[in-house]
Amino acid sequence: MTQDQEKAPGFWREPRMSALLVLADGLVLEGTGLGAAGEAVGEVCFNTAMTGYQEILTDPSYAGQIVTFTFPHIGNVGANDDDIETANRAASGGVRGVVIHAPITNPSNYRSTRHFDAWLKSRGIIGLCGIDTRALTTRIRERGMPNAVIAHSPDGVFDVEALRAKAAAWPGLEGMDLVPSVASTQRYEWTQSAWTQEKGYGLAGPAKFKVVAIDYGIKSNILRLLTEAGCSVTVAPSTATAEEILALAPDGVFLSNGPGDPAETGKYAVPVIRALLDRKIPTFGICLGHQMLALALGAQTLKMSQGHHGANHPVQDFTTGKVEIVSMNHGFAVDASSLPENARETHRSLFDGSNCGLELTDRPAFSVQHHPEASPGPRDSHYLFHRFVALMESAKAPA
Repeated sequence: MTQDQEKAPGFWREPRMSALLVLADGLVLEGTGLGAAGEAVGEVCFNTAMTGYQEILTDPSYAGQIVTFTFPHIGNVGANDDDIETANRAASGGVRGVVIHAPITNPSNYRSTRHFDAWLKSRGIIGLCGIDTRALTTRIRERGMPNAVIAHSPDGVFDVEALRAKAAAWPGLEGMDLVPSVASTQRYEWTQSAWTQEKGYGLAGPAKFKVVAIDYGIKSNILRLLTEAGCSVTVAPSTATAEEILALAPDGVFLSNGPGDPAETGKYAVPVIRALLDRKIPTFGICLGHQMLALALGAQTLKMSQGHHGANHPVQDFTTGKVEIVSMNHGFAVDASSLPENARETHRSLFDGSNCGLELTDRPAFSVQHHPEASPGPRDSHYLFHRFVALMESAKAPA
């Protein structure tokens, strides 16, 4: 680059700074780049989890988002091939970028197989470190999740005005159906069981029930816990018709997590779910699947200001009275006041009172907003998979 280019408006060269987070309102945060070079636009959300950064960054529900962590030390235990949550390894979509506070240290964990920075590069994830992530979190809490561009240029040269314009022009997640960028397009069988200290991941054993899991961006550990609960699992694409699903003769249907605006995905998913509900097939939904079930009942969803992203969220289960510590990742929520008479609220966030679960009174279906497979409790919510099995057992029992 020439000296004249370096002096041009909107450019600067700062050897110590090789990454920027440029918010749509014009704020520019300078940091040190890590991971892949390039730029990406998305919605910035904060995650309060102190562990599980690799699972978070491979959760398909984060498609279209830039994740900033409130915990300052991210990457210090490296990365491995076991802690990846993307069930569809061929998916091109996912998290747009990551923002952390402290520089990445060398990995210190016996399970690590590579440095976190190298792992980010291998997955094409753009990163930035060295900013006050808690100040950014406070800004999000006060003003909501902003649209932004994260940019990493090793030479430290940026067209700041162009980045501002790109951030301001991005329409945001409302109205976006991001499921096609992360979900599988072909049907397949899932055979992996849960991880153990001694053996790692195993193979599914004999199954008592056949479950079809509709993939809106499904996480691997959901599928593993379904197999652990005694289910054989067929994963169907989000575009599968009710007829195609019914042809598999499932004992139950699972509605998966996923990214984007549920109202947009619902345009093609809701008619399918309604047809399955009409057949009274036991149904269980998580996250986006919870929102899809609510929409199929005629309820509404709404965009949250800061969303719920973390592993320390208290949720009360009204069916038992117990409080669970759960993992959450959602920027949209079900409007509990819009639920019909045949839908009962079963779970509620003790942080803000938002809806976190429902069950039908006239059909065998229920769902939760949180992620029972993520194990922050660590096993507080695993009972939900057994509740699903109980529904299937009841449906198969002789009249």
